[in-house]
Amino acid sequence: MTAPAIHLWRLLKWGRILARHGALSGIERDLNTPTPVRRLARIARIGARVPAVPRYADAFQAIGPAAIKLGQTLATRPDIVGEAASNDLMRLQDALPPVPYDTIHAAMTRAFQRDPAELFASIDPVPVGAASIAQVHRGVTTDGRTVAIKVLRPGVEEDFTRAIDTYEWAAAQVEAMGGELSRLRPRLVIETFKRWTARELDLRREAASASELADAMTAEPDFLVPKIDWQRTTGRVLTLEWIDGIKLSNRAALVEAGYDMQALANTLVHAFLRQAIAEGFFHADMHQGNLFALPGGKIAAIDFGIMGRIDRRARVWLAEILYGLITGNYKRVAEIHFEAGYVPPHHNVAEFATALRAVGEPMRGMAVKDMSIGMMLDGLFNITRDFDMQTQPHLLLLQKTMVMVEGVATSLDPDINLWDAAAPFVREWIRTELGPEAAVADRLVEGFRTLSRLPDLVRNIERRFPNPPGAPPEPPLKHIEVLRVGGGWRYALVALVSAGASLGLGWVLWG
Repeated sequence: MTAPAIHLWRLLKWGRILARHGALSGIERDLNTPTPVRRLARIARIGARVPAVPRYADAFQAIGPAAIKLGQTLATRPDIVGEAASNDLMRLQDALPPVPYDTIHAAMTRAFQRDPAELFASIDPVPVGAASIAQVHRGVTTDGRTVAIKVLRPGVEEDFTRAIDTYEWAAAQVEAMGGELSRLRPRLVIETFKRWTARELDLRREAASASELADAMTAEPDFLVPKIDWQRTTGRVLTLEWIDGIKLSNRAALVEAGYDMQALANTLVHAFLRQAIAEGFFHADMHQGNLFALPGGKIAAIDFGIMGRIDRRARVWLAEILYGLITGNYKRVAEIHFEAGYVPPHHNVAEFATALRAVGEPMRGMAVKDMSIGMMLDGLFNITRDFDMQTQPHLLLLQKTMVMVEGVATSLDPDINLWDAAAPFVREWIRTELGPEAAVADRLVEGFRTLSRLPDLVRNIERRFPNPPGAPPEPPLKHIEVLRVGGGWRYALVALVSAGASLGLGWVLWG
């Protein structure tokens, strides 16, 4: 177990880097920040030249790979870090100096337990991308296919283990202080981050996620997932089909190539809704660098290290919430929040509906470019505070992805109205999944499943309640209060009762 002094030393070292980039100024000014945390932030910035405009993303990049991933997580939590910090942290897309190719080649040799030349005809030593966890090289297989080869950075697991250990310790100290930070549940945020990272550090799981998403997206032919080369994939090396397209971040190139920007934006929104609502399994890192435009107006995604799941009940709630906001049915939206347990039951449903209306009504019918996102977020965060709503860790990835998809769609088509783009899909899904035909089908399926379980149920009952034994039932005994005595008195009483029982038994047998 790591000593508290080591955790404090790491926090001060990281705090010093954050202070030099002005990333602690918001913590010091926030009235909700506990005094010990504010004091630590002041100590960390002693003697530092603090810039006028905080550079949050630069600070996390300077700390290291684990901090970059944590920064990406915090970018989804403007309620914790503030809107300005959240927007700046969205810049974190893992742009790091690459590892020398000799080191990567050695890592591939260890992963495959043989020379990579036996599997690849050529590998470009210059990476096409270098991230906090891995870097990607272009290669050609021995059978002539062009592929992308993703290789974990050596030593990355140890770096993440040390960092997450300290994150968990710090989150526990802060949450124990109570107040606003306790409501935001920082320990669960770090635990969620830890699970995301564990998945990313096993590239076989990333390959499986890509394969599963490809199967789920057959209903969206304009959204493509590259094929996995399983024979050239291990826990530390992932080989997949090469995607030759234009990044959605390069808007000028897209326009020059003649792409319909509005159609691309709608394709992206529909693909996300298909994943999140219809399938319950979605790509949770859909930033512009991971999305490519292909001929025919198609979109391809890469980097499947972070994936999200939502069970059917939560998807029904999500669809009804979206549709309620689209149609202005705030009462139904409020009821769903209470049904889902997102709002404690001691609050009033009608009051919550009115609060939602105050935030949602000014935004309806507006293009994203005309919305005041800051005002909307501020209103939503006030609602969560006023109604004692705790963080829902299982929805963090969904919130993060929705923010990303909104940003990418807006960059493609600034005039897009996300409500209008989402409405047809959500309306159709609710009709097919929650309509009368679906309700009857669900009841039939549930009934057949219950019938199929009846034999096992009967057998379990028989094991729990076996047939009575051959001896006749025992007569009811009179209740006698037990004398509660201790020590020697207990043993004396037992001896007396035993002696009396023996004498009585002898009298019965021999008269």
